[in-house]
Amino acid sequence: MTLTCSVSSQALAHNPHENAEEIEALKTELLRLTQRLQQLEGSIAQNAEATQAAQNSAQIAQSTADTAQTVAQSAANTAEAATLAANSAPQINLKAAPEIKDDRGFTFKPRGRVNIDVGYVGAPGSTGADSGFDAEARRVRLGASGKIPGGFGYKVEADFAENDVALTDATITYKDDSLTLTAGQHNTFQGLEELSSSLHTSFIERSAFTDAFGFERRVGFSAQYTADNLLIQGGIFSDNSEDLPNGNTSFDGRVVYAPKSGSTQLHFGGSVHYNDLGTGSTVRYRQRPLVHFVDNRFVNTDNFSANSELGIGLEAAAISGPFHVSLEGYRQSVSRPGALANPSFLGASAEVGYFLTQGDSRGYKASAGTFDRVKPNKPVGEGGKGAIQLNLRYDHLDLNSQGIIGGTQNSVQASLIWTFTDYTRILLNYGLLSYDDAAFPTNTGDTNYNVHVFGARAQVDF
Repeated sequence: MTLTCSVSSQALAHNPHENAEEIEALKTELLRLTQRLQQLEGSIAQNAEATQAAQNSAQIAQSTADTAQTVAQSAANTAEAATLAANSAPQINLKAAPEIKDDRGFTFKPRGRVNIDVGYVGAPGSTGADSGFDAEARRVRLGASGKIPGGFGYKVEADFAENDVALTDATITYKDDSLTLTAGQHNTFQGLEELSSSLHTSFIERSAFTDAFGFERRVGFSAQYTADNLLIQGGIFSDNSEDLPNGNTSFDGRVVYAPKSGSTQLHFGGSVHYNDLGTGSTVRYRQRPLVHFVDNRFVNTDNFSANSELGIGLEAAAISGPFHVSLEGYRQSVSRPGALANPSFLGASAEVGYFLTQGDSRGYKASAGTFDRVKPNKPVGEGGKGAIQLNLRYDHLDLNSQGIIGGTQNSVQASLIWTFTDYTRILLNYGLLSYDDAAFPTNTGDTNYNVHVFGARAQVDF
């Protein structure tokens, strides 16, 4: 910036003294204006630098904000992708055996069990029946079960014991609220103990009549309805898959009322089984002495002709803390061809049990009307000793009727069960079996005698 000052010669010539003072004043003013101008220039420069710095800071802040927004969006996208990946990837839940499931509702769970039995049968030597120690792999089952979207489910299981492969369960189910429909090979509805899994029974074998009267899985279609404490089951079946094809057709039904009285679980039920046999059919009812590894049956009707079977069963039970009681009775009537008399055979059992370990109780599954898994209050491996249970049972089977002499078997049995964990246990059994009209006479022709049986089982399932 340039400041110009001009003074006329006439003014300077007019009064030199005054002119000198004016000149000096002008110089002073000029100096002051120059200094002020320099100050203004400095302020302008500082303002320009501040403005530039502010602009730079604003740009940096905007860039930082843009970067933060980009990072945040990237993080959100990553989280969303991780969530989608987690939801779509198979999930595995561990409970004895792993259960695999995905976000669509498909599940797959392997299942299996191993029962290893050993024992002793003491029968009169002169009968020629099997006696002494023996052992077997009672059950070695493998299979899988799961769910399919839409309320559907499936279960497939086979038994590999005794060097053979036998299909046990093979079902497809559909469930809608209280109604369950089942198609395939599965249990018919013939009583509390028969429908309760062999994993959860109080003795190594069920009551004698359940095996003697041919209770087994059959291929068919069934429906089950539950409402409050009421359970209704029914279905139409052919025969076990190993025996097909044949002309057998059975109709089975069961009703259970299972209310609670305080903390006590009650169970009352009844079942009916009608089996229309094919033309020219025969039936045979027989039973082993408590343990399965013996081939001989001391009660045995042998084969006789039959048109149909009609079975009627009653059942009752109660579970109250460590105590349980169970009662069952079953009558099997047979219609024979022509003028042959129609026999009726009877089986019954009464059982009581008590847990010696505090806090343990027998399990019950109300939705199926069956006994369920024992879950120790203090399992082995978690600072406890598991659940210890003592059981007593009276078991009766009468196969004598209308000229058919199959014999009677009355037994008193005791069992001690040590359940280490939810999925492992050992069972020790003793049975005193008294026979009348036994199928194996002694060398003196005696068919009335006693047989002592000891049995033990090691069990694991998943």
